[in-house]
Amino acid sequence: MRRMLQSTLPAVLVVGLGFGLLSAWGQGHVHGQAPSGSAAPASIRITMDALHAAGGVPPGWRFTLPAGDAAVGRQAFVDFKCYACHAIKGEQFPLKPGETATAGPELTGMGGHHPAEYLAESIVNPSAVLVDGPGYIGGDGRSIMPMYPEMTLAQLSNLVAYLKTLSAGDAEPAHDAVREQTATAFRVRLVYKRPDGADHMHPHHGHGGATPKSQASARLLVFLTDASSGGSIPYMPVSAKIDTGGKALTVKLSPSFGREGFHYDAPVSIPADAKRITLTIGPTTMRLDQGAPESLKRAQTVAFDLK
Repeated sequence: MRRMLQSTLPAVLVVGLGFGLLSAWGQGHVHGQAPSGSAAPASIRITMDALHAAGGVPPGWRFTLPAGDAAVGRQAFVDFKCYACHAIKGEQFPLKPGETATAGPELTGMGGHHPAEYLAESIVNPSAVLVDGPGYIGGDGRSIMPMYPEMTLAQLSNLVAYLKTLSAGDAEPAHDAVREQTATAFRVRLVYKRPDGADHMHPHHGHGGATPKSQASARLLVFLTDASSGGSIPYMPVSAKIDTGGKALTVKLSPSFGREGFHYDAPVSIPADAKRITLTIGPTTMRLDQGAPESLKRAQTVAFDLK
């Protein structure tokens, strides 16, 4: 019985993949070319001397999965019989004669929960992260989900592209999305942490009633990194405007450091009717040498839709 995906990990954690494993599976690839309609990830340019001086990889480097075709990936979901173990709200994958359904993690909303590289690792090496809970770990102490040595790189990237399209809709997930996008030279990641320790971008329900004291510890986090190197960017004024369709709430985020690394954060409870969070970033307060990126010298706005 095939299980497609084991996944649950704090959303702020990015897991790298070794390219050697995947390249052995790739077939008929074209160097540097993304599938039609897909945006290729930003390239890192570095000299060989600088690469060696940095320890063999660029500063802030992590593995990035090639862009895939979500429509083709949905077919791969069918071909590998992932539907026999994983439900997706809004999808219909009826079992064929002789197939038996087996309980596995529901994949509704999975696209917002994890970065693409973590989803890929969950498929090609499901025991890399073991989730404590029924239906995840077998008697041998390893994931009950099988590996797929026959899967090609194209199938993997397409399958992950399909998973990234899955959204939770109006459902309240067990843990929620890291929202991330690139703005000029920045990569901006937005995380909303609830008092219970779960990471959520879905607002609290029951807005308008009495606010429990525990909600005071809810926090909004922003991770700001250089899009090329992946290094954190300090000394940047960051504020967030939370739009509810009526009166907007604006908060200023402060530089912070914790188990997630360097970030900006502020204590704030996002109301249930919040529709959008707009971040204003910069200009930097640090001294810039000649040749510093122009993007550091001016304020920029990045909007994240919540609905």
